[in-house]
Amino acid sequence: MAIDTDRLMEFVGQFAGDLGATVSAGNVVLGDRLGLYLALATGPATAGELAQRTGTDPRYVTEWLRGQAAGGYVEYDAKADAYSMTEEKAFALTDPDGPLFLPGAFELALGSLAAVPRLEDAFRTGAGIGWHEHDEQVFHGCEQFFRPGYLAHLVAEWIPALDGAQAKLEQGARVADIGCGHGASTVLMAEAFPASTFVGSDYHDGSVHEASKRAAEAGVADRVSFEVAGAQQFTGGGYDLVTSFDCLHDMGDPLGAARHVRSALAPDGAWLIVEPAAGDTVAENLNPVGRVYYNFSTFLCVPNALSQPGGYALGAQAGEKAIQQVCTDAGFTRFRRIGETPFNLVYEARL
Repeated sequence: MAIDTDRLMEFVGQFAGDLGATVSAGNVVLGDRLGLYLALATGPATAGELAQRTGTDPRYVTEWLRGQAAGGYVEYDAKADAYSMTEEKAFALTDPDGPLFLPGAFELALGSLAAVPRLEDAFRTGAGIGWHEHDEQVFHGCEQFFRPGYLAHLVAEWIPALDGAQAKLEQGARVADIGCGHGASTVLMAEAFPASTFVGSDYHDGSVHEASKRAAEAGVADRVSFEVAGAQQFTGGGYDLVTSFDCLHDMGDPLGAARHVRSALAPDGAWLIVEPAAGDTVAENLNPVGRVYYNFSTFLCVPNALSQPGGYALGAQAGEKAIQQVCTDAGFTRFRRIGETPFNLVYEARL
């Protein structure tokens, strides 16, 4: 075997970067939970000063800061032996209610990795792993990963892009939010459109319980209800709007879900479908975002689909053509893309 030393060392360098990023995921989550990023964003600090601000141990904080500086997440002033954050990094790392919040993605990753032993067996047997069987961090991290995008785009861009939907919601519409998880999307819509009523559904009872709690805390429980139900069984009909956020590709029977959505819609109703950003071919998805989604999909999306009846395992990089095909096969006659972000593609389907 002839080894090209330069190519080998280039790959070893790539590996070192990946290993450092993998290990740093836990430190990013700790930085969020301990308030280290938030405290550092208020102004430069030595390790001792940051520890004092946050009520943490200086020796741990010293090592944490050095790792963060090595990864480029914080800045280091060698002369002052002090650390700081740029405004851009503070923006991305400190506000869970902002349009970009990166620690949630790392929490989702850490929770996903807890499934390695079970996934090893699943690779050999082809068995599925249900969403409800994952580490608790998966549920919270998933919300934290996607919610900022919903905050930034759902009410301001996606709903206005649906034909006539915003006017109906302002006047008083009936909405079903399927696969709602912790209810972030449901609550956001309820807060924006107080004249409308919303029913969120998810097959995971733990998420539904949390969603009900979130709705009560937000003061919208009078017009929001939740039920434990899969996307093929949610109750009610005559909905003006049905929504599904980053969940259709996780289902073992997305076609069954699409058919049920079609039957539950009012004649002039719309289905808002938000899915991970993806091209239609593998080659189109060989990029940083595709890498994120293919790897999450291996741990979460495909195993969940394989745990359910239906025969589908679309995966997180299904692409627009695959989603459109599901809608067309279910009897929808109109389908169009109405929006996109670095992490999502947004579609409208109608009868």
